[in-house]
Amino acid sequence: MSAPSLPKAFHVMAKPTGSICNLDCTYCYYLEKEKLYPGATPHRMSDEVLERFIRDYIATQPGPVVQFLWHGGEPTLLGLDYFRRIADFQAKYACGKTIENSLQTNGTRLDDAWCAFFAEHKYLIGLSIDGPRDLHDAYRPTKGGRGSFEQVMAGLALLKKHKVDFNTLSVVNDLTVKEPLRVYRFLREIGSGYIQFIPIVERANTDSSLPIPLSAPPEHGAAAGEVRMTKWSVPAAEYGKFLSVIFDEWVRRDVGRVFVQMFDTALASWVGVEPPLCVFRKTCGDGLALEFNGDLYSCDHYVYPRWKLGNIMNRSLGDMVADPAQREFGAKKQTTLPAQCRRCPVEFACHGECPKHRFMTTDDGEPGLNYLCPSYKHFFAHVDKPMKVMAELLRRERAPAEIMRLYRDNLPVTPASLDIPPRPPGRNDPCPCGSGRKFKQCHGA
Repeated sequence: MSAPSLPKAFHVMAKPTGSICNLDCTYCYYLEKEKLYPGATPHRMSDEVLERFIRDYIATQPGPVVQFLWHGGEPTLLGLDYFRRIADFQAKYACGKTIENSLQTNGTRLDDAWCAFFAEHKYLIGLSIDGPRDLHDAYRPTKGGRGSFEQVMAGLALLKKHKVDFNTLSVVNDLTVKEPLRVYRFLREIGSGYIQFIPIVERANTDSSLPIPLSAPPEHGAAAGEVRMTKWSVPAAEYGKFLSVIFDEWVRRDVGRVFVQMFDTALASWVGVEPPLCVFRKTCGDGLALEFNGDLYSCDHYVYPRWKLGNIMNRSLGDMVADPAQREFGAKKQTTLPAQCRRCPVEFACHGECPKHRFMTTDDGEPGLNYLCPSYKHFFAHVDKPMKVMAELLRRERAPAEIMRLYRDNLPVTPASLDIPPRPPGRNDPCPCGSGRKFKQCHGA
């Protein structure tokens, strides 16, 4: 009997510190995972497990570029010498492949030495920051209960000083969802050219301030009246409005200058290619999570005993990724999609989104409806016309940023308008260079 074949590509989110972190974020879904390993001290991936993971991960990646993602908890708690060993192991097992590294951090522990290392090894840093001070500090305190905003901004300044590539990850919660432009403009002003928005969707225990415990993993089929959400969760219909308000500013002045993951993902769907964001693909199962002791789980959001595939120290990484149970886990995203979703006009862009959010029932009483369904219906309908224009621009091998000219010239936002010659910009028009300044400010006209 032949061994099961691997998927074309898969990714592992490695958590060498497990859930251990120096912050105490109110909405963090991962802090409770410490309960999976009671008595384990320290929560630190040993060199033996680390080397095995790096060796096997490189060996099982089919392409010439291998991308590592280091996550947590807070991975910088391991210390810089630990990451120097990571570099040594990667060099040892690279076998001619190009190694790329990304690291997600809260930024509070960064210093010159860390940032010099990131620059030397060309790390892409994902920096968690929710917006201006009041919005960020509301749910992202230190263990001592103090705000972390100043420390994060100091870390950001060091990343810029050392010219380290970074993007920002901002949680959309019950507070930030009310101030979309304030959040977006803040992120743009601090120099984030790549922005990720992550909606907080967390069911509550009987006490709405407490999440559902580790013993109750995500399941389908709760009726609307039976669902309690944590107070910091984004309201079901508001996330789509948040995205739409930001999109309206972005599409008029920032296309090609600021990249918003959600907008890039939507454009991929309108072009007809697989979206870069896993939650909007037809199936999942190719993004796994590795805990500090070598335990491999089906997904970062399914780190529960039920979805543990095994341990890399006694079972090969390739075998676990290709396991029929893992393939079935990924396929269920499509096979359990409710009939109501299959009939939806934006299903091609949504595909039911992440299974962990599919705990509602449809109007017909069928389980598996996504909690954020109202948001995605609103957002994808809202962006339909400009997405069609940008998709047409790509088909013509032209830059999507040309769409901003249609808004500037007050033309209909349709593919036909692309054939209308542009008028010369007026003194008070946005400059075509995409700087966000008026034409007269750029050219002194």
